[in-house]
Amino acid sequence: MAILSAQFASAVALIAAASLCLIDAKQAGIGVEIGSRGGGGQREFDYFNLALQWPGTFCQRTRYCCSSNACCRGSNGPTVFTIHGLWPDYNDGTWPACCTQKTFDEKEISTLHDALEKYWPSLSCGKPSSCHGGKGSFWGHEWEKHGTCSSPVVGDEYNYFLTTLNVYFKYNVTQILNEAGYVPSNTEKYPLGGIVSAIQNVFRATPKLVCKKGAVEELHLCFYKDFKPRDCLVGSGNLNDKLASSSSCPNYVSIPAYASLGHGGGETEISSA
Repeated sequence: MAILSAQFASAVALIAAASLCLIDAKQAGIGVEIGSRGGGGQREFDYFNLALQWPGTFCQRTRYCCSSNACCRGSNGPTVFTIHGLWPDYNDGTWPACCTQKTFDEKEISTLHDALEKYWPSLSCGKPSSCHGGKGSFWGHEWEKHGTCSSPVVGDEYNYFLTTLNVYFKYNVTQILNEAGYVPSNTEKYPLGGIVSAIQNVFRATPKLVCKKGAVEELHLCFYKDFKPRDCLVGSGNLNDKLASSSSCPNYVSIPAYASLGHGGGETEISSA
């Protein structure tokens, strides 16, 4: 797969039109709103976890297609790491959730819609739960469960999604791995340590990988509240020990190529890989 720097550059330009440079502005005002949110006394979070999904692994499990599932877009399907969410986390491995009573309003992020559809799509036909009962959209779930807990730093719903997109574009994991020779393949297996090292060499921080049956399913990048990279893996011990204890991945992993699935209107059964 070719490096997607031009594609990402055009996306950055799109977001810039919707008010880029939010991150720097927020960095200057971090802490101003701390303590202003609800959530039943949940304490302030410690760091941000940018969770990314690998479509090639998720889409292998797609059993039927629908218009809301990006795995079903055929030649327009996602071929880069896509966003799962920006999660405020605690250093002890837990996290706050559903920190305010604010509900998701998709109209608030209408100017970001095209970028979100491309880089933060749902890879499922299911409707996740909301913080207020019932089911909702993938974006709504991420905002209500995680975004509301990040409000002391990123502010409102619009700024949560814009901030996440900016961080995602700035720390382009897909491009870093491509340049290091870790490209999608349905036959190759790559050393887990090599993938981690490729990211460490650029970002100076250790990511966390999550695998499903030996295939990379998620990749997590972690940040201090000023969005400078930090290790996802905390505690003592060497890197190999941390990877062994904190990851579901074997020593050699696959990065499956995207399976081009399509839908012809309505829901279509797809055999699982």
